[in-house]
Amino acid sequence: MPITSKTSLKVRYSETDQMGVVHHGNYAQYLELARIDWLSRLGISYKSMEENGIILPVFTLDLKFKKSAFFDDELTVKTSLRKIPTVRIIFDYEIFNENQELLTIASTTLVFVDNKTKKPISCPSYLLKKIENY
Repeated sequence: MPITSKTSLKVRYSETDQMGVVHHGNYAQYLELARIDWLSRLGISYKSMEENGIILPVFTLDLKFKKSAFFDDELTVKTSLRKIPTVRIIFDYEIFNENQELLTIASTTLVFVDNKTKKPISCPSYLLKKIENY
């Protein structure tokens, strides 16, 4: 443990503010892209999970900004699973620029929820099996 993946993305002009830096509101989207990529690299389709009635709403989001990201920067989001998921799944993130400078440290906690009942459920066994086989 931990299971880690790296996701690359390029900062678009529309993601920057009047100060020329990435607006803080965009980081939630960057983390979401990285989580979906993490699942995909594990062989799990988030779309398929939703089609099978499991949704993953964000319960907590924590961001610590160390340095700014700017338009056209090539960012790498390192995503790590903190521990074996139960009803919750916790990810830790580090965002780097192309010079390998650490820009942001983040974490998210998501809850497995049955889409019909809207009640928390345990992590699906097929996801646990993929994690154990990793």
